[in-house]
Amino acid sequence: MTFSPPAARRMLPVLALACVAVLATGCGPNDPAASAPDATSAKGATTSATSTTAGSTAGSAPAGTTTSGATKASHAGSGTSACPTRSLQAKVASTQGTAGSTYTVIDFKNISPTACTLYGYPGVSLAGGTPVTQIGLAATRNTDSPRHLVTLAPGAKANVTLQIADAGNFPATECQPRAATYLQIYPPNQTTPLYLASTAQACAGHVNLLTVGAVQPGAGSTS
Repeated sequence: MTFSPPAARRMLPVLALACVAVLATGCGPNDPAASAPDATSAKGATTSATSTTAGSTAGSAPAGTTTSGATKASHAGSGTSACPTRSLQAKVASTQGTAGSTYTVIDFKNISPTACTLYGYPGVSLAGGTPVTQIGLAATRNTDSPRHLVTLAPGAKANVTLQIADAGNFPATECQPRAATYLQIYPPNQTTPLYLASTAQACAGHVNLLTVGAVQPGAGSTS
């Protein structure tokens, strides 16, 4: 076909648009070379993410980790859970009186079939009445007592030392003395208590009689 010069000039814009459409189709989202990710880059990103997660987990265990029983300390940083109250049995290991105070060592025994951990301070108070309720203030913490992450294998024990000041050291109007029948003990990081029989005199007033140390590895008694 032969075009006259005016007709040829009219066809040029049409031909130019057709060429642009062809080029755009060659680089669109359906082009496999343009949409496929680089396999090497994807592999490197996965490795980097895994390494970061592992490092965060390994660094989360507190310093001063101590092992009790057959379970190794390294297990504490690999997912061993805190001991729930139902997995623990509390027992008075020993009691010693001094001028103005009584020192009671309390054992925690893991009675479950799996290992668990204790870390920090239990919550302890005197209690009595029906129903049993807390009397006075809960124990303050003896911060001179070092904290350890204690891993308890089944049947293993840990212990704490509780100081109970004599209620007679304080004026009756300040102490508001009341007879207690129990020690109410919340294991570290738990909200359900254990109870041990106690005949200590409590103070219902704003007087602090109790001081408790951090959980330590091993039994406080020989039994």
